[in-house]
Amino acid sequence: MKHILIAAAVGLVVSILFTPYLIRVFSKQGFGQEIREEVQKSHSAKRGTPTMGGMAILVAMWAGYLATHLTVSEAFPSVTALLVLGLTTVLGFVGFLDDFIKIRKRRNLGLNKTAKLVGQMVASVLFAILALQFKDQNGITPASAHLSFIRDISVVSFGVIGFVIFAYVAISGWSNAVNFTDGMDGLAGGTAAMVLASYVLIGFWQFRNSCALLEDPGPACYQVRDPLDVAVVAAAAMGACVGFLWWNAAPAKIFMGDTGSLAIGGLVAGLSMTTRTELLMIVIGGLFVVEALSVVLQIVVFRTSRRRLFRMAPFHHHFELAGWAETTVIIRFWILAAISCLFGVGLFYADWLALVPS
Repeated sequence: MKHILIAAAVGLVVSILFTPYLIRVFSKQGFGQEIREEVQKSHSAKRGTPTMGGMAILVAMWAGYLATHLTVSEAFPSVTALLVLGLTTVLGFVGFLDDFIKIRKRRNLGLNKTAKLVGQMVASVLFAILALQFKDQNGITPASAHLSFIRDISVVSFGVIGFVIFAYVAISGWSNAVNFTDGMDGLAGGTAAMVLASYVLIGFWQFRNSCALLEDPGPACYQVRDPLDVAVVAAAAMGACVGFLWWNAAPAKIFMGDTGSLAIGGLVAGLSMTTRTELLMIVIGGLFVVEALSVVLQIVVFRTSRRRLFRMAPFHHHFELAGWAETTVIIRFWILAAISCLFGVGLFYADWLALVPS
C-alpha cells in the first residue's frame, strides 16, 4: 500500500508545483489555445489560455513512479509498467506535435488525420509486439492475445497479428475518446482521475490475489504480470491528474491539450490490456465512450440525412448550447463518470466474489 501512497503523493505534489511553472513559461512564449469557430461565442474568453499542460501530467507521472522505486521498492521497474509508461509518453509526444503546430500556425487544426493516425499506429504496434514478449518465471507476459473482460476469455484469441490490430484499434480509440472529452475546463482531467483511481484498486486487488503469490490459488486468483507496479503507475498518474486539475478547473489557467488527452487515452488503454480488463474498461470509462459515440453518431446521421442529431458534438457542447452553464455540464458529467467507475469496480469485485470458494 505504501508504494501506491508514495506514487500518488509525489505525482500530486509535482503536478501542483510544476503546472504553474508551465503556465508562466507558456504565457511568456505566447503558447495559447485557439478556439473552434462553432464555440467561439461561449468560449472566446478562453482564447490564448496556455495549452500543452499535459506535459505536467507526464512529468509528474514519471516522477511519482520513479520516486516509489527509489524510496520503498526493492525491485527494479517492471517491464509491464515501463511499457505502459512508454506508450503514454509516445502518445503524449504525438499530442505535443499536434499542439505545437496549432500554436505556430495560429489555428485549431494541428497534425492532419493521417499523421496523427500514423503516430498512434507506431505507438500501438510497438506496445502490442513488446507486450506479448518478456515472460516472467510463471510464463505470463505483460499482455495477452486473448480478449478479456475481467479475466482473459479463453475461447476468444486474436493471435499475434490479430492482437496487434486490436491494440491499435483500442489505443487509438481511447486516445481519441479522451481527446473528444477534453473540451471543457477540468472535464477530461477529473474524469481521468476517477478512471485511474479505479485502476489503482483493480491493480492492487489483483496483486493481493495473484495466482503466483497465493499458496493455494483458486479460480478467483489473477494471472496478471506485475499488478502492483501497474497500480503504482495508475496511482502516480491519478495524483498527476488531480494536481493538474487544481489549475485546470474552471476557470482554467491552462489546458492539457492533445499532449495530455492523447497520453491519458493511451494510458487507460495500456492499463486495460495489462490488467486483462479490456471490455471492463468500456464500463469504467463510460463517459469517454459516450463522448466518442456522440461524435460518430453526429457524423453518421448528418451524412445520411443532412440533419444534426445533436446541436454540436462532442456531447458536452450539446448541453452547453442548450443553455446549461459550463460548470453545470462539468459537474454532472463528473457524476456520470463516477457512477461508471463505481459500476465497473463493482463488476470486478462481484466476479471475484462469485469465484471465491464458499
